[in-house]
Amino acid sequence: MRHPNLVEFEVFGDYGLFTDPIFRVGGEKCTYQVPTYEALKGILSSVYWKPTIIWYIDAVRVMHQIQTEVKGIRPIRYNNGGNELAYYTYLKNCRYQVRAHFEWNENRPELSGDRNENKHHEMARRMIQKGGRRDIFLGTRECQGYVEPCTFGAGDGFYDTLPELSFGLMYHGITYADESYSPETKDAMTARFWYPVMKQGVITFLKPKECTIHKYLRDMPMKSFGEENFSGLQEFGEVT
Repeated sequence: MRHPNLVEFEVFGDYGLFTDPIFRVGGEKCTYQVPTYEALKGILSSVYWKPTIIWYIDAVRVMHQIQTEVKGIRPIRYNNGGNELAYYTYLKNCRYQVRAHFEWNENRPELSGDRNENKHHEMARRMIQKGGRRDIFLGTRECQGYVEPCTFGAGDGFYDTLPELSFGLMYHGITYADESYSPETKDAMTARFWYPVMKQGVITFLKPKECTIHKYLRDMPMKSFGEENFSGLQEFGEVT
């Protein structure tokens, strides 16, 4: 690619729930202390996404103090129906600065005609300015979020003077079949894990292929795109 295709934005909301996968089968849920790579990628994909590109989250800056709040929730039981009482631990008063970039999805050669850097970059910047194309939420649907443009590193962050803070083993994200990067991840769904470290309020993410801890989940065929289900360049007109 000829350009870095960077985007920078701020995402914020009253609450966030970035759940450890171990809590996703029902019952009580407890958030991580910081957003996961996959959650931030999902936020950016809600702002703008096309199968031609893959978003990579480069870094996140934690702007507010990490605080949690426990709420009593009545979720639906998985097995017997009805409701039960559970306690969910949320992050509150969330605000993060995010830096990311996109690269071409080399698993999609049939979409090579849509590889227009200027178009995708300008449309992504435009959608950030408009607050996104789809609903934004911080980890889960009940945690409404909002995005706006920013300059990464601008303003004062709560942890700017903290030299280093480690969060232990954390879920990084899922590698889907159409974003595979190795024989092990081809035609499969694979979970990734890593050890994030925050330095002066900033967490610099590894790329998916740089994560060394993986777990195979299941086989997954790759969805095909063509003229019948992908409008590509004709959707919004040319941007040069």
